[in-house]
Amino acid sequence: MPRTRSGSRRLLKWIGNVLLVLLLVWTLVPFYWMIVTSLKPDREIYGFEATLYPHQPTLAGYARVFTTTPFLKYVRNSAIIAGANTLASLLFGCLGAYALARLRFPGRALIARGLVVSYLVPPALLFIPLFAVLSVLRLIDTHQGLILTYFSFSVPFSTWLLMGYFHSVPLELEEAALVDGCGRLGTLFRIILPMSLPALAVVAFFAFTQSWNEFLYANVFVNSVEVRTITTGLTLFIVEDVFFWGPMMGAAFLSALPPLVVYLIFQRWVVKGLTLGAVKG
Repeated sequence: MPRTRSGSRRLLKWIGNVLLVLLLVWTLVPFYWMIVTSLKPDREIYGFEATLYPHQPTLAGYARVFTTTPFLKYVRNSAIIAGANTLASLLFGCLGAYALARLRFPGRALIARGLVVSYLVPPALLFIPLFAVLSVLRLIDTHQGLILTYFSFSVPFSTWLLMGYFHSVPLELEEAALVDGCGRLGTLFRIILPMSLPALAVVAFFAFTQSWNEFLYANVFVNSVEVRTITTGLTLFIVEDVFFWGPMMGAAFLSALPPLVVYLIFQRWVVKGLTLGAVKG
């Protein structure tokens, strides 16, 4: 029996490793193809001379991105919108989560469930009423309009996630701070938030990446080049039925770097936050 169990464990381990390798290949192949396509000359991208890797690497696609398109302007717009949404998600998420986790008031449970329901609503059902709201507020084709729109999915998630972490903070620490004369906000910023850094990292990473990669709302609510984000800017490389694959893949690769850098910076906290969140859930 021990040998049989040992053999079964080894078999399961090998199966798990094979699945992980397959998932890794599945994840990395699109990035590989994006990078090599951005480095190919046109004759290696189209037609019968298409290659699996660049035989004559060139940076002409990247040069075209920076010289003939407002790519840097798109990056700036995305950075402004994603940064503002991240900060706002952290602020409102912390305040809302603390109120729902620690305060007692009528309708608290209903509001908590409403956060989950609002997050589960598909964006395709919301962009028409949101467009009407932004039109009344005269925020169509503005940074403020997109930031306000992104609140609809980032703040509910942030609040719900932080609620679980705030519940895990010992109530005795908060009561001791209140006895010592610390107010509610002081307790939140001095006691609870320092103990919830992994959760804050997860919230920040989620809010930033969702805002940076979002396409539907940015495509519907923005028309001018001055406000376009990086995701909608990539569509300008498609002219009628012509796809400029080299510059498009170069711009796509560059646009994928900021979320990757953010993840690498907060990797330790993000992994810890996701792990603890799974255990506490």
